[in-house]
Amino acid sequence: MITDSELYRLAIFLGSAAMVLIILYHFFEVNSVEDEREAVKEKAPVKAGAQSTPVPTKTR
Repeated sequence: MITDSELYRLAIFLGSAAMVLIILYHFFEVNSVEDEREAVKEKAPVKAGAQSTPVPTKTR
């Protein structure tokens, strides 16, 4: 059977490993190279007729 100290060490190790993997994932996601065509599409200006107008909200 697993002792309390072994369970504690296992929990600390797995928690630390999860945090390291999360940080690595974010590092690689931020520094990833996007496909050039997708980047151009996202940065392209919106046509004048396709712009949406904000919907006015009612206030009391």
